[in-house]
Amino acid sequence: MKTQKQPDTAQTRKRIFVMDDHPITRHGLCALLNQEPDLMVCGEEESAQRALAAIKPARPDLVLADLSLAGKSGLEFIKDMRALHPEIAVLAVSMHDETIYAERVLRAGARGYIMKSEGGAKLLKAIRNILAGSIYVSEKMSARILDLFAGVRSRDNGSPLGELTDREFEVFHLIGQGLGTREIGERLHLSPKTVDTHRLNIKAKLKFKSLPELMQYAVRWTASEGGG
Repeated sequence: MKTQKQPDTAQTRKRIFVMDDHPITRHGLCALLNQEPDLMVCGEEESAQRALAAIKPARPDLVLADLSLAGKSGLEFIKDMRALHPEIAVLAVSMHDETIYAERVLRAGARGYIMKSEGGAKLLKAIRNILAGSIYVSEKMSARILDLFAGVRSRDNGSPLGELTDREFEVFHLIGQGLGTREIGERLHLSPKTVDTHRLNIKAKLKFKSLPELMQYAVRWTASEGGG
């Protein structure tokens, strides 16, 4: 009597690539995913540049992407993924407030956004929803996201930060981390003149009278947001 051949579980499990610059967080995510019968980690990296180089040979079905990274930001990474690998889904995983970041992330090309504070069970739910073809955000964000895809700009829950372009928002965040013009330029691959132009545009949009006033606000806002 012939025995029925069992399917190769490695071939049936969905492949997940993990990008996070905190080793403990990254290893914890990998351990969580690898214990699931339908998921497996196919690669991990700490930076956007290294991840972009490793993703093609890793052949993931989905990438978990942290937003706060050294060098290229998570937002720029998502845009690069949409351009280079549009067939691969991206789920942003971050400590940042979703009311500020989720809409930007989805516009950049990600399929979902989840805060790290949500925990493992909701993260797994988000991954499976996206792998099934859906978009994942929290329940309180769902109505705003529906408005977004209907062409209604929610402008970051009424925050003046919603007036900033993605690049201006990145510059604002780096100002809040205490970086100077030259450091911001090196981080974002921009000339000092371009950084100064962004800084002046941010000051005008946020209606501050001086650059020191802008810097103080950016520092307070970034501190209230916490890390990646």
